[in-house]
Amino acid sequence: MTNTFLLHPDRLFPDAPATREIARHLYTHVANLPIVSPHGHTEPSWFADNQPFGDPASLFIIPDHYVHRMLYSQGIPLESLGIPTIDGTAVETDKRKIWRIFAQNFHLFRGTPSWIWLAHAFTEVFGIDERLTAESADRYYDHIAEALERPEFLPRALYERFNIEVIATTESPLDDLRHHRKLSQSGWKGRVVSAFRPDPVVDPEFPNFIKNLEELGRITGADVSTFSGYLAALQNRRQYFREVAGATSTDHGHATARTENLSEEDAAALYGKVMSGPVSAADAETFRGQMLTEMARMSVEDGLVMQIHPGAWRDHNQRIFARFGKDKGADIPKATDYVGSLKPLLDRFGNNPRLTVILFTLDETSYARELAPLAGHYPALKLGPAWWFHDSPEGIRRYREQVTETAGFYNTVGFNDDTRAFLSIPARHDVARRIDCGFLARLVAEHRLDIDDAHELAWELAYNLAKTAYKL
Repeated sequence: MTNTFLLHPDRLFPDAPATREIARHLYTHVANLPIVSPHGHTEPSWFADNQPFGDPASLFIIPDHYVHRMLYSQGIPLESLGIPTIDGTAVETDKRKIWRIFAQNFHLFRGTPSWIWLAHAFTEVFGIDERLTAESADRYYDHIAEALERPEFLPRALYERFNIEVIATTESPLDDLRHHRKLSQSGWKGRVVSAFRPDPVVDPEFPNFIKNLEELGRITGADVSTFSGYLAALQNRRQYFREVAGATSTDHGHATARTENLSEEDAAALYGKVMSGPVSAADAETFRGQMLTEMARMSVEDGLVMQIHPGAWRDHNQRIFARFGKDKGADIPKATDYVGSLKPLLDRFGNNPRLTVILFTLDETSYARELAPLAGHYPALKLGPAWWFHDSPEGIRRYREQVTETAGFYNTVGFNDDTRAFLSIPARHDVARRIDCGFLARLVAEHRLDIDDAHELAWELAYNLAKTAYKL
């Protein structure tokens, strides 16, 4: 086996020679387009403070739940990877030792999207041309650690090197957006906007929900003891996010897509119940559903684009959640209903062209049966790209195959990288561009699409659809 890392120039293209040649041709015209990253979880402090990233383990391993879940699935304790515990009990702090564990087990990622993203970062960003193994672990560590000290590896320099045009972070309504304010005053030309994520104050089952409501009232000066005051506080924060951080979207991570359209009286009474607590699971779900509809109403008024990300049983491993907290690789996809769940919201706002709701799913069985027909009809709906577990070559192909015949291309919104792993962003966009060019090439080869139309669509999918849908 060769010890050389090689990214083949035809990777991810179709294997049929004629179709592969068309895909190559299309790709050359979109490969170097700027990256529009309209939704993600990178830290705004990286760009505001522009300080060096700490070390290889803190950059590639400790914050990446894709890495956590694979290693943990093979019996490697999270403690040994340096993942902080809730109670502060001891975990591994030797970053080189953590890196060696990762290197010894890098073979576990073969065939996964993580392998592609990591290989791209190692070869294209850091210029490493040997495979990561137990034997090469220390050389890797030293090479990356030394590079991170150089000015060209500071966050702003990497942003510019990756040809990012705009990137969106995601913040809670309780965030003071200090890093975004600092960025706006810095004179740097990079564009970093925020997305408004109201889950901590609209989900009665969110940790510290009542305290979060009290803080919402404090920072807005609104009387959140009443439903009308609570809604006014949320509108206040939405406006703050628009003005301070250039927000153009909201993001909702509810477990389901359920919506409600209660009367004002019933909604106010339900709010009183969730405020007084403890709240039943049924009331919590009804309240979340009502708040999606309330957010749609606010979006009609202020123009923020809604993103609904349902379908995950979050923190499924109770033992890991209790010891390490949220987002440690234990989220599991589950079946999700959209046709029935969204109907209350759509009955009220689905025909309003001022509203844009971008739907995501972890349930691929819903693409052709529910999501594509909905987005192929309602003016308010668009389909988000293959997401999370399906942000992969096969996942993106399946998505295009199942939604295009009903929703077309123009009821989709391009690509979201939706990641905390900053160095994976160019790799993720490159994968999406290659897969989309391959899909278009097949349509051209089958004489279902003209080559000129394919060129235009490749550009739309790689760049313009995301920029337009998210009002960027």
